[in-house]
Amino acid sequence: MIGDIVGRPGRRILREKLPGLLRTHRPDLVVANGENAAGGRGITAEVAGEIWDSGVDVITLGNHTWDNRQVVPFIDQTERLIRPANYPPGVPGRGYVLYELSPAKKPVAIINLIGRTFMPPQDCPFQTADRLLAEIGAATPLVVVDFHGEATSEKLALGYYLAGRVTAVVGTHTHTQTADERILAGGTAYITDLGMAGPRESVLGVRPDIIIHKFLTQMPVRHELAEGPLILTGVLVEANDLTGRAESIARIREDLGEE
Repeated sequence: MIGDIVGRPGRRILREKLPGLLRTHRPDLVVANGENAAGGRGITAEVAGEIWDSGVDVITLGNHTWDNRQVVPFIDQTERLIRPANYPPGVPGRGYVLYELSPAKKPVAIINLIGRTFMPPQDCPFQTADRLLAEIGAATPLVVVDFHGEATSEKLALGYYLAGRVTAVVGTHTHTQTADERILAGGTAYITDLGMAGPRESVLGVRPDIIIHKFLTQMPVRHELAEGPLILTGVLVEANDLTGRAESIARIREDLGEE
């Protein structure tokens, strides 16, 4: 699972580094967050296709889901792109998918949720998770959750709430990889944030001078993606496909030199 892909730089390092990770680790499934993949905000069909061609199987989204209107007609046409399940009823897209690995293997349920602390108001992610797990039922013991949230407390709370009930809970949105990966009670892999694929010398992918100016003046600014060295971070999770329990979780990090 890979953190937020930020614009063209994030797609570049994904394209250049993911194939090597696939050869080394031979994962059954690759999930990445793509809510910042098109110019730093939102996603398009063309950008999603580029991410899939790089080796990602399923793309999750977040609070920038609707920032690029091109996603609206496209999101209902594929099961490989999901948006937060606790968005209001009736919006386009789906909040989870049962992804078929192969006829010989159990599917994996990928659930996308968004937090409510310091974020726009949405339905309760905790109760939404309960509802989706009841819906998934016996279809598969393998369930991974991308929780797109701002507050570490909310992410940790959901991790403990779902401990023993899902295979993994991983956080996205803050673009900074945390060092708290662990296996929670009951066999649930957890990390507060996967990090990102994008410019390393940046503030969440954006040029530092722009964000510093915003903090100094409190004036609105136009975000521009940073240049220079790139970074790709995430985690590798191993799980028992009979029980759905995670057996290990390890951080991954790839760097790419000056552009």
